[in-house]
Amino acid sequence: MKYPHSLNKTLISSKFLRFFLISSLVFIIYLLFSLYMVGPSKVINVSPSLLYLSEPTSIEHVVFGIASNKDSWPKRKDYVKLWWKPHRMRGCVFLDSMPQNSDATMNDTESSLPPTCISGDTSRFRYTWRGGLRSAIRVARVVSETVALNHSDVRWFVFGDDDTVFFPDNLVKTLSKYDHRLWHYIGTNSEIYKQNRLFSFEMGFGGAGFAISYPLAKVLSKVFDSCLERYPHLYGSDGRIYACLAELGISLTHEPGFHQLDLRGDIFGLLASHPLRPLVSLHHVDHADPIFPNMTAYKAYEHLFKAVNFDSNRLLQQTVCYDRWFMWTISVSWGYAVQIYGYHMYLPDALPVQLTFRQWDKNRENPLASVYTFNIREVHVNKCRRPTIFLMDSVSSSGDQIKSIYKRNLSEDCVPHRDSPWRLEEIRVFSKKLDLDIPQAPRRHCCDVLNSSAGAVMEITLRECAEDELIYMH
Repeated sequence: MKYPHSLNKTLISSKFLRFFLISSLVFIIYLLFSLYMVGPSKVINVSPSLLYLSEPTSIEHVVFGIASNKDSWPKRKDYVKLWWKPHRMRGCVFLDSMPQNSDATMNDTESSLPPTCISGDTSRFRYTWRGGLRSAIRVARVVSETVALNHSDVRWFVFGDDDTVFFPDNLVKTLSKYDHRLWHYIGTNSEIYKQNRLFSFEMGFGGAGFAISYPLAKVLSKVFDSCLERYPHLYGSDGRIYACLAELGISLTHEPGFHQLDLRGDIFGLLASHPLRPLVSLHHVDHADPIFPNMTAYKAYEHLFKAVNFDSNRLLQQTVCYDRWFMWTISVSWGYAVQIYGYHMYLPDALPVQLTFRQWDKNRENPLASVYTFNIREVHVNKCRRPTIFLMDSVSSSGDQIKSIYKRNLSEDCVPHRDSPWRLEEIRVFSKKLDLDIPQAPRRHCCDVLNSSAGAVMEITLRECAEDELIYMH
């Protein structure tokens, strides 16, 4: 039987449609099965600005090289104990030789500190900086000697001094922004303009700590000794590392969470106005005043780690809100301090760093010694116009809510008026654990004074701001 021509065309179209649908279904099933067999850890996520394996970077992917010496290590190893996690971290503390009480040091090292390594001989290298220390060459070679440890599954090498306090979770969060398979040199400058002008604005200062991605570190270690031959005139170890990386064509990626702290005295102003980035490191912990009063430097940092253990990402993140009833401006630097001004301030006026510290260079005649690389504001000459400061006392959690308590610091001698924040004795801050979304630009959080605030206690809650919400005085 013969069908009309139009009917033949209809049958052919129907067959083709069935074939297309069946083929598409088979392809989708095959694709889903392939993804299931490969597993999520092998899938590559591609974005316009970022390429990385979906398996997240963890502290196990980082190897540390810590520069020290036989004289300073017994005094400073307690600072490393604060942040070192012996069963999760890898790396070495490099000494020129073992301390006199080497047996006790080794026993301590095995339990709660990084292993101890003895640096190689550097006598063949020249050092010509007049009045400088030859140990700069030994410390510089910590980079190549750490790579030579041949750890497996390494993504990043991180270097710092024995008086550098790292915040490991924040370090990992920061490094996760970058593709570890590419060449990266990540760190920060000094806070002092003069220091940067002398040593370079593109150098990662070694005390603050810096990170080098695995493939770059492997190449650097191969050529590093030849670089040391060309730069006997440089002052420090970090200058030699920077010079060799510059010869490889690599420049510094600036991350403001690393802190060199070339400052003296009370660094409260800097800590209370931290950038909107995770706090990664603090250097020169012995050169500044203890960050909490009536404590030793070590005890003060140990106290700070009480907050670190609850919410590392939120540490020092500054939030500003306004009390409408009393016309107060409230600045919360989570885990460290709450400041209350007895008047309203525009938000841009509340953000710059208060000049509570002294310059690094003791030669006060040098005009550049007190020029800083960030915006500052002078502490008000009238003590009663200065903020009332409440310092972190304790941190606890219940379910997903974290409560931090701040007690008033009685450091100022001022006769308060009736509506002064000096009548307050305690601030209670409620928040949820902050999990920073690193690929996105950070945004300051909002805060509210709760209606339950009364008498000598104020309660504040921290939260994400609404999409179009502004932080301003009403």
